Amino acid sequence: MFELPSYLDARRRQVEAALARVFEELGSPGRLIDAMRYSLTAGGKRLRPVLCMAACEAVGAKPEVALKPACALELIHTYSLIHDDLPAMDDDALRRGQPTCHVAFDEATAILAGDALLTLAFQVLAQPSADGRPATETQIAVIARISRAAGCRGMVEGQMRDIAAEGRPMALDRLAELHGLKTGALITAAVGSGALWAGGSEAQVRALEHFGAKIGLAFQVTDDNLNVEGDPAELGKAVGTDAARSKTTYPVLLGLERSKALARELVGEGLQAIAAFDTKADPLRAIANYIVNRRR
Repeated sequence: MFELPSYLDARRRQVEAALARVFEELGSPGRLIDAMRYSLTAGGKRLRPVLCMAACEAVGAKPEVALKPACALELIHTYSLIHDDLPAMDDDALRRGQPTCHVAFDEATAILAGDALLTLAFQVLAQPSADGRPATETQIAVIARISRAAGCRGMVEGQMRDIAAEGRPMALDRLAELHGLKTGALITAAVGSGALWAGGSEAQVRALEHFGAKIGLAFQVTDDNLNVEGDPAELGKAVGTDAARSKTTYPVLLGLERSKALARELVGEGLQAIAAFDTKADPLRAIANYIVNRRR
């Protein structure tokens, strides 16, 4: 029987060891590097890199093959959290149970740390392989995928819409579109990039990206639910903040129980998208169920 906790722990350790090597290559630390490392090593699920490696595994490669895109995804995700927490954005003082980057350092340092993590992600992706070969077509395709997911047609646009929507009612289809950009785009890119990096077929990549889009939205629906009923001690951040900011969320539009049911439906649709994959995709299936049942 597949053991998700041990799988997550093993992959998390691989990712964190690889990220440590990235920082070793940066040389002597200073305030900027300290702020970058502070946020990157604050804990977290490492969900996006683990999904990337699991997708790599699903198409028949060893998961460590996808460590480069996995690390890049975590660097991008961490940058986005630093910037989301800023006073001009969500103005949060706590992240993963510790002071946010701008609180622990200062606002300017937090902005620059986020900028540096984002650019470092693409430096990691563009590095030649160990034998000195230049960037391959696959590397370029993955860079294009992740760039789009992280930028003005993905996560950044989603954040812009989220800010603009505060205090304004929003229809369900518009909310789904917003979260498909803000949260879903990078999760979709994680599984698609892992499969592509490992040499997956076009059909495999397409199926996995469909899976990623569904579980990415389920992740956000569950986040909305946890903001209503979660335990701050487990979450490592405050709850009730969506209501305080007058945000339109799934529980607001649907009610909490229907919102929970929607998250389960989305996971079911995601699992159907990878039904043709064999047992090598079992980690993805387990992660999908974890997403909807998590408490943090």
